[in-house]
Amino acid sequence: MLMCNPPHPGELLKEDYLVPLGLTITEVSKKLKISRQTLSDLINGRIGVSPQMAVKLAKAFNTSPDCWLNHQLQYDLAKALKETNTDDIEVIYKSA
Repeated sequence: MLMCNPPHPGELLKEDYLVPLGLTITEVSKKLKISRQTLSDLINGRIGVSPQMAVKLAKAFNTSPDCWLNHQLQYDLAKALKETNTDDIEVIYKSA
């Protein structure tokens, strides 16, 4: 199964919102009511988007929580597909 390399949601946050809007990590972290370190960790791909963070980002950037969670899911799935060895997994069911 091939899957593209979706960007980490933090990269999207930085490239689609912070940079174009001229916002700093400090400014945005204050508005999101989170620590600067937490936002930095998200933007640098050290942590992912939690449901709570998705709700905050959705409100702040007029998007939906589903959008942010979907970005996280696609990123996580692509990573798992690359890192998980399934060679020794037995096929239990094959559809016709």
